[in-house]
Amino acid sequence: MRIGPYTLKNNLILAPMAGVTDRPFRRLCSEMGAGLVVSEMLSSNPKVWKTAKSLNRMNHEGESGIRSIQIAGSEPSLMAEAAQFNVERGAQIIDINMGCPAKKVNKKLAGSALLQQPELVANILDAVVKSVDVPVTLKIRTGWDVDNRNGIHIAKIAQDKGIVSIAVHGRTRTCMFKGHAEYDTIKAIKANVSIPVIANGDIKNALQAKEVLHYTGADGIMIGRAAQGNPWIFRQIEHFLSQGIQLEKPSPQEMAVISIRHVHDIYDLYGLNMGVRIARKHVGWYLDSYDPEKEFRRRFNKIDEGVLQIEALEEFFSLLSKQVNYNPCNAA
Repeated sequence: MRIGPYTLKNNLILAPMAGVTDRPFRRLCSEMGAGLVVSEMLSSNPKVWKTAKSLNRMNHEGESGIRSIQIAGSEPSLMAEAAQFNVERGAQIIDINMGCPAKKVNKKLAGSALLQQPELVANILDAVVKSVDVPVTLKIRTGWDVDNRNGIHIAKIAQDKGIVSIAVHGRTRTCMFKGHAEYDTIKAIKANVSIPVIANGDIKNALQAKEVLHYTGADGIMIGRAAQGNPWIFRQIEHFLSQGIQLEKPSPQEMAVISIRHVHDIYDLYGLNMGVRIARKHVGWYLDSYDPEKEFRRRFNKIDEGVLQIEALEEFFSLLSKQVNYNPCNAA
């Protein structure tokens, strides 16, 4: 799969997710098989670019592969300025967010709220594409609500304005993340444009990935929530698509190595004080299926020292590897 001048190692892409796809998680998903990883959403408001939060989101130090940065906003000139700012700092692809359903984003007429204003969409895309010499991609939903699914129209505008690929989440904004993603609109978008189309929404395993690719004719798959605590989903999908064989989940020993290294990387980026807090959500996702009553998670969330978090994880995985009927209450 190609995006502009770049040839991806496969057609599996990590979706941008605020508070999730930071540098440690992007690097891990890339190692686990993702062909492209996209940064957390960055505001086009220049007043926040120098904050600690934004600087961490822009941090790509030590990352290999193609650096794709997502920006969000509603003013064409500011979006163009944000694109230039990030390209100057190493962005190789600029991705534009017109899919976020969050109220705090939509009330500023950004994210998926823009789908209600095709003329403004066109102006933003035109301004950003003309402002940088790197490929510009777009993430959208199928429309604002089920009575106004205008994804095809938006996709045609995007292609006309020079967007090189488009990712489509199979829900409208008003659907948020409720119900089931629908792929008919994605299929129709693929049939109406010549640029690569990437299918997104409710793809949780390798079999679903294959079915969605086949049904929609999409050029690639974008994985978001299903990668949380499950970064190996990319190698599972890649192996199934190429070999027709489903890989098992990692062993407790491998999960221990992966998750503990991830936690250490979080500490390195954010420092111990903030890192300890950020690690809690990732650990909760990693252990969700092994800690159904969330007993370990509740205990883990009370730990406020990095070394004690690591010790607790080591003990958890040690017991998990020894016990068939694991009781998480014993692992804290």
